[in-house]
Order: sequence, then C-alpha cells, then structure tokens
Amino acid sequence: MSIMKNTLLITALLALLSGCAATQQNGSPTDTDATASNASAPLPNDYPTRDRVDYVLECVAKHGGLNYINQYACGCKIDKIAEQLSFAEYESARTFVQMQKTPGENGAPFRDPQQSKDLRAKLKAAEANAEQQCFVK
Repeated sequence: MSIMKNTLLITALLALLSGCAATQQNGSPTDTDATASNASAPLPNDYPTRDRVDYVLECVAKHGGLNYINQYACGCKIDKIAEQLSFAEYESARTFVQMQKTPGENGAPFRDPQQSKDLRAKLKAAEANAEQQCFVK
C-alpha cells in the first residue's frame, strides 16, 4: 500500500512540475532575456525539478502526510519561494540551515558569517510568506 501511495505521489508531483516546465518553454523569459532586463530578479522556473520535488516531499511529510491539499499547498509553497529567491540563494540558505547545526568550531563557518545569517533570515521570511499564502488555516 505504501509503495502505491509513493508512486501516486511521485506521478502527481511530476505532472504538477511538468506544468512549470511547459510554462517556461511556452513564453516565460529565457535566462538571457531576464539577465538583460533585470539581473537581480529571480526566475520562478530556475529551480531544478529534483529540488522542487524534494521540497514538496519534505513539506508534505511535515504537514501530516500525503493528501491532495498538502500536495497542492506544498507545490504552491515552493513556487512562492522561487518567486522570492533565486535558486543559488535558496541552495545556499538551505545549506547554511542544515549545516548550522554542526556543533562546536566546525559549525561556526555556517552559523557566524553575516551572509549565512542574511540568507537564513531571507529563506525563513520567504517560507513564512509562502506558508501564509498557500495553506488555508
């Protein structure tokens, strides 16, 4: 039963994410166009599918398991985060968040630099904003 649920989840996630890829192919600006017009604006579809799926799976597990509402809301959440952070910022922030838990001096390079603090705060704010927009309370 669990394997069937996982298969259905992965199939649904890939179908959801294929819509994102189709949007980019059918008219959203290319990386070159976006760079020429505004270098600081993140592209909502520059996140690799694997990272989007990983985020959605973690989010679904965090919100009580697989159901349509959680799946849809978690897909929405990563889309909203992608609107606020470039993939490079997101990836760096996630690394800092995960590695800041390293104890002692080994964790200091991930906890103490201002860049780490800024990116962690930016990710936290983006996640809070996305949570508020995507989940019905």
